[in-house]
Amino acid sequence: MKSVIAGLLLIPLSFITSAADWNVANDESKVNFVSIKKGDIAEVHHFKTISGMLNEKGEFKLTVSLASVDTNIEIRDERMGSLLFEVDKFPKLTLTAQVDTKLLKKLSVGDSTITTVEGVVDLHGKKVKLPFTVSIAKLSNSNLLVASAVPVIVNSDSFGLTQGIEKLREIAGLSAISKAVPVSFILNLKK
Repeated sequence: MKSVIAGLLLIPLSFITSAADWNVANDESKVNFVSIKKGDIAEVHHFKTISGMLNEKGEFKLTVSLASVDTNIEIRDERMGSLLFEVDKFPKLTLTAQVDTKLLKKLSVGDSTITTVEGVVDLHGKKVKLPFTVSIAKLSNSNLLVASAVPVIVNSDSFGLTQGIEKLREIAGLSAISKAVPVSFILNLKK
């Protein structure tokens, strides 16, 4: 009888656990982009500070602190922040998307799937819809790994960033900096 009562008391707890939000673990996640200068010199950069959440309704939001850009060159980080991203006016990038909750519920621990999700990127005062092809792996009942299966190409013209790229090019004395940038990510979400 005691075990039946204890079991009944645990039912609400299991519901709370399954309905809890998934949160992006910053230290175990990365948003990367590749810049290309002088036509064929590519460099990988990332952002050090990201946060995000996926709720039980499938509403996903990722926030990237643009001031946390890390190119491995401090002066370039500062210039990207002030001249390209204009972090004083536009401190963050946000991505919002609706994830199919049925797809997530079908995943058993150890399973993965690839799907395309429409997302809205809010960057530099512009909102642009982009498709994101992602791989979703359920590592445990409290851990999802979401990664870009295909890089997302971000065009500077779409976000009003071309003038900033031109300023960076002039200051660095470069012949060219690409206006199309591949972005990839790996996000570790935990309950």
